Amino acid sequence: MKAIFRSRLAGLLLAPALFAAYTTAGSAAPPAYPNKPIRLIHGASGSPGDIVSRIVGEAVGAALGQPIVVENRAGAMNTIAVAAVAKAEPDGYTLGGIALVQTVAPSMLRQMPYDTARDLAPVRQYSWVSQLLVIRSSSPVTSTPELVAAVKARPGQVTFASGGNGTPSHLVGELFKRQAALDIQHVPFKGALPAMTAVMGEQVDLMFVPVPTVAPHVRAGKLRALATPAPARLAILPDIPTFVELGFAGLDVRDWHGIIAPRGTPEPVIARLAAEVTRALARREVKDRLAAAGFELVADSGPAEFGAHIRSELARWAKVVRDAGIKAD
Repeated sequence: MKAIFRSRLAGLLLAPALFAAYTTAGSAAPPAYPNKPIRLIHGASGSPGDIVSRIVGEAVGAALGQPIVVENRAGAMNTIAVAAVAKAEPDGYTLGGIALVQTVAPSMLRQMPYDTARDLAPVRQYSWVSQLLVIRSSSPVTSTPELVAAVKARPGQVTFASGGNGTPSHLVGELFKRQAALDIQHVPFKGALPAMTAVMGEQVDLMFVPVPTVAPHVRAGKLRALATPAPARLAILPDIPTFVELGFAGLDVRDWHGIIAPRGTPEPVIARLAAEVTRALARREVKDRLAAAGFELVADSGPAEFGAHIRSELARWAKVVRDAGIKAD
């Protein structure tokens, strides 16, 4: 009888252990993130956003132990790229780049393939990117006041280029036009590089160009920079005055770039990515590469802060587009 009792007692004591072993074997823990390469979908290749994403992505990928592969999908104000992110599996293996132009797109395009505020998970802002007002180096004009006077002497005859309707170069040009009360004609191109080439080739008179794109040409004397709509003088070109210094108090515009994921991406994944980007931006070699290219780093950002920034930009540019009557290409 005692033997039977001991047998039953042993069975009762062993049962929980067997159950735990069974359930553990049947529901193995998910593999640690990341365990395969990560896609980072971006718009046009060679754009400032593409440049910063590659530099930061290389450092973050090294820290994560998996490569971050940049994939370019240009078109429709870069909404093709962001749409691919919004529709991707929210598992942390598809990320995207976002910039100012994507917060302008909803106010200009008749149909959007996603909702910018609803369908994306902000991760972190990388950087700010300022613009430069440039003219051809052979022009007799040497300052912004001289340019304003020259334009007013030839109403309707002066042209300004941009990388396309709704791009930062177009938006800043429209704001400059309104503040200085200038009658100048907008000439959109398919990208900043062909637009800048047209200015150097004297086909168009002036242009606002992102610093990373135009700084080498200014240093080489191929273009003349007159002013920047940045809030302060640029470390990379300290002799160029700001528009605020020149009396254009409202002409304070900077492009920006950051990283997003599909809505529903697990919060621990978002938090880790944001932390790794912060660590990458603090590394001396990354800081030096970005500063040399003309990027201004954002030291303090995270999912909540970046989300608030995106929402504020959506509201800001909706008003600018409406007031200026800016239309899509």
